[in-house]
Amino acid sequence: MTQKVKTILVSQPEPKVENSPYQTLVDRTKVKVDFRSFIHVEGVPGKEVREQKIDISKFSAIILTSRNAVDHFFRVAEEMRYKIPDSLKYFCQSEAVAYYLQKYVVYRKRKIYVGKRTFPELIPQIKKHKTETFLVPSSDKLSDNIAVELDKLGVKWTTATFFRTVISDLSDLADVKYDVLVFFSPSGIESLFKNFPEFTQEKTRIAVFGNTTMKAAQDKGLRIDIQAPTPESPSMTMAIENYIKEVK
Repeated sequence: MTQKVKTILVSQPEPKVENSPYQTLVDRTKVKVDFRSFIHVEGVPGKEVREQKIDISKFSAIILTSRNAVDHFFRVAEEMRYKIPDSLKYFCQSEAVAYYLQKYVVYRKRKIYVGKRTFPELIPQIKKHKTETFLVPSSDKLSDNIAVELDKLGVKWTTATFFRTVISDLSDLADVKYDVLVFFSPSGIESLFKNFPEFTQEKTRIAVFGNTTMKAAQDKGLRIDIQAPTPESPSMTMAIENYIKEVK
């Protein structure tokens, strides 16, 4: 018989919004949910970006795929003492990224083009501006589909590492047991085994979001108990709630 779920560890920072889906999950199911980043982001110094042969002034457009890309692009520009011209064009992967851009620029005075959610959905916007020279400020792990899509389009583009994904120290969790561990990226799985090389799953349930995370977990021999997104459970909280109902 499958054990009930009482405790859950989500391998991400706690959401800063009130009434987050996790709070709703706690209210409905009375489980205990803790949050802990298994990975974190560290900025690459401007000097190192220069060593990658990057001169920001040579680019007429920036492709921003995440909030981290936004933060670290403006940080590096400042470290390089580069005054960003008003004419620079910003191509944002999603509305959330475009909205976040307002932290640094006056929105209505800039040329900002927005995709829907995924990178391929931004391509029609980039296609309309094929003559631009594009820079993609990225982590040390640029998604393969970005390179594929941009090469297919035949635009002039360059990527550079502006920040890195680093494994967090989780040694204080060594003696803590949770019924469910929740992962959103292959890096989270990597962090689990870097921190706890002897980890054995036993009765711990593993929840994964997305196919690449699922593959990383399976490659490490983990059993997947909860999966999202699926037609029945488009979100992780919904997938967890459905699983809790099942085991009850």
